[in-house]
Amino acid sequence: MHTLNRTPTTEMEVTSIRLERELKEKLKELAGGHGYQALIRDLLWKYVQQKTGLSQPKFSRADIRASIPAKAEREARCVLTGKIIQPQEQMLLGLTINGDLVPLSQDSLAN
Repeated sequence: MHTLNRTPTTEMEVTSIRLERELKEKLKELAGGHGYQALIRDLLWKYVQQKTGLSQPKFSRADIRASIPAKAEREARCVLTGKIIQPQEQMLLGLTINGDLVPLSQDSLAN
């Protein structure tokens, strides 16, 4: 996570955002006493890294238990290679050792 480097708050810009009370309370619960604003920053950085391709793949072939042929309904990024999968492109859904389904490009499991 980007904020693990802990940029001093004096170097950050103040931004106001309106959140539903219930959402704010859930974020506080999830933060577990570490501050929900830091959690929001971490979530936003993860989103930016994912959308810009800056994040490194967090999975390896060993994490994939099975794959299922599929067709992308919207743009996705292969969790193994980082390759963009375009809408309507053939792809695979990989079942991870943790039970998650993740997007895979057609050639990502090739030797």
